[in-house]
Amino acid sequence: MNHLALIAKTQSLIAAGDIVGAESALVELADTEGDQALMVVLEQLPPKDILAVIREYDSSKESIVNLLVTPEQFARAMVIEKQYKDLTHTHLRGMVNAIIFREDADPVEFMNAVGYLDGGVEALADYFAERWGRVEAFARTGTFDTAEDDGQMLSRAELLASAHGKPRVDRDEVADQDWMELAWILRYECPDLFVEMLLLLRARAVAFNRTAGDDDEPEEDDGKVDTRDTDQGKATPAARVSDEESAI
Repeated sequence: MNHLALIAKTQSLIAAGDIVGAESALVELADTEGDQALMVVLEQLPPKDILAVIREYDSSKESIVNLLVTPEQFARAMVIEKQYKDLTHTHLRGMVNAIIFREDADPVEFMNAVGYLDGGVEALADYFAERWGRVEAFARTGTFDTAEDDGQMLSRAELLASAHGKPRVDRDEVADQDWMELAWILRYECPDLFVEMLLLLRARAVAFNRTAGDDDEPEEDDGKVDTRDTDQGKATPAARVSDEESAI
């Protein structure tokens, strides 16, 4: 099939909501003309169409599209994923895990591509939103155990300095191909990006707590962040998407 015709067909299927059909058309191209032909087509598809396919992650099968998406394509797709308004970020986490932890991937290369784009830090914060308390504990103590965390916030300089210290846990101990492993990679291999993401999560938490306590008397800031409820679904500082932004 002519590549332009395939692109048009894929976009039509996506617009009609037939994501499975769109992915099948792309897979058929790879089967008949090879992976290189599919990569050429992916380069010409808009990020929103690539996102529509890769965010529908299905752990029961391997997707050739996920296997061939480049770090730059992935980053552009990840940045606009928030427009779906998925407050649980389930699709975002599935998409990220499926691609950056694929067998041939270098997670650092993908994270650098994400960090390079405007909105990349915000997308990473969305990925960790439901686990921000344990990520804070990890930043301060080197473990994901919140029981060891005294809640005392470290400054940007202190966070960066701690990222260059010897890890208290090895990557192998948290190699779950999920948020723990990604947090470890970010802290020790992309420390600047990790700190920016963490500071954004912290700012969201402060804003959330202020909103939740609007009816209470203002309390003196003691420099601590209470993370006890944040990983239990009680006080997740999720990112807000403006009314002007509609789902793709």
